[in-house]
Amino acid sequence: MKIINVEYYNMERLEVLKAIERILQDVLDNEELTITEQTAAEDVEDWDSLANVQIVVAIQKKFGKKFPAQVILSWKNVGDMINSVIGE
Repeated sequence: MKIINVEYYNMERLEVLKAIERILQDVLDNEELTITEQTAAEDVEDWDSLANVQIVVAIQKKFGKKFPAQVILSWKNVGDMINSVIGE
């Protein structure tokens, strides 16, 4: 049985969320942008397929991870991205 420190787990998710938010702000050139785990590409102006490629590359670089194409294609929202980054 895996024991999870809920406070640490939630903090880690929040830190990853904020890092992804900064990446989106940079790629989409929108410093006012705020996101949640439920935010999806269709919710954000200018988050098109080209921006998506830039976002994925930036996330991989930031967290030092390489995600297989099938994982990236399965992402429906920011929460799915976070799950991949933290290894869920």
